[in-house]
Amino acid sequence: MIVNEIFSSIDGEGLRTGELATFIRLAGCNMRCSYCDTLYALNGNDGRELKISEIIKKVEKYKTKNITLTGGEPLIHKDVDLLIDELINKGYKVNIETNGSILIDKYLNRCLITMDYKAPSSLMEKKMLLSNIEKLTDSDVLKFVVKESDFNTVEKIIKSYNIKSYIYISPIFGKVEPAKIVEFMKVMSERGVNMEKVRVQVQLHKIIWNPDMKGV
Repeated sequence: MIVNEIFSSIDGEGLRTGELATFIRLAGCNMRCSYCDTLYALNGNDGRELKISEIIKKVEKYKTKNITLTGGEPLIHKDVDLLIDELINKGYKVNIETNGSILIDKYLNRCLITMDYKAPSSLMEKKMLLSNIEKLTDSDVLKFVVKESDFNTVEKIIKSYNIKSYIYISPIFGKVEPAKIVEFMKVMSERGVNMEKVRVQVQLHKIIWNPDMKGV
């Protein structure tokens, strides 16, 4: 498969925020979100073709057992299941960052799923596979990346589905202050929305390093 980059850093988002992880970024995506921050990995030829054994060899240079499989969109790759199987067999804990348009059934309870819901400002909402939402387990994450115009959609989705996973609401970088999301969460609580598993998050890696830096 075409690998854009493999590197060691911290998870900047989701349940493992702040933990060391080895990132495997696969090239190619079936979406073109308006706010995409990985334009360098969008096309299927944005990287180098590696065998699974070569990927594993590169991963083994790093000592962490956390793997974050990302993209692009990692689940569009034909042999990604073989890669995930090999990683799990070797004792790695795999977090799949996926855009919500690919069926997730086969990865549930084997991997941590961090799945986007693409709100209207992404211009990709029509590609959401809505059946995925209620399949997420209580140890997975449903992630919204938003600006203020998306708040109504976030509330609508939370109210419309029986969501067992954690819910993370993140600002589109530079487009909305995180404090606005906190205020929005307060409003949802006042309206009777169950907020027990709802979290505000920021992209920690963009605070620690230059927000345009690769490999972090």
